[in-house]
Amino acid sequence: MAILEVGINLGMRNLVEIKYYSSSDNLLDPNLRAGFLTALESFTTEVFGDDISIISLASFKLVCYCEMIQLPNDDVENKQPLLSYAIIEKGTDASIVKDQLNQILSYFLNRYPLNDIFSKKPKYFKQFESRINETLGDLKLKTEDRFRSLF
Repeated sequence: MAILEVGINLGMRNLVEIKYYSSSDNLLDPNLRAGFLTALESFTTEVFGDDISIISLASFKLVCYCEMIQLPNDDVENKQPLLSYAIIEKGTDASIVKDQLNQILSYFLNRYPLNDIFSKKPKYFKQFESRINETLGDLKLKTEDRFRSLF
């Protein structure tokens, strides 16, 4: 039970990405993943009037929490999804992870002004990784790594 990867995307752009465990040689471009999640969020909103929450795959689950944001004094129609996501092992409690993603997004929005979120490059948000690690605590560790840290 562990979080394998966590990140924050703004629309089609990846802002933060942390990999705790490599998933073999299947390296996926963070911006490609951001585009996929944005398209999926748009599809579920348009078709079902709902947000994506948990996508279950054969070996993993993808947990998402999304808030729509816009620049101040900008067109109300010009909102973009600010989405926090985690790729987790099947046995990990997705509801706990979703609560943590909600908290991470709240911290992110409190820490960075909207102008920075929309205009800065991912390198600018690198220091936020420590806040994510602090928030997730030992959820980012596999069971065997938790036991190792005790001894």
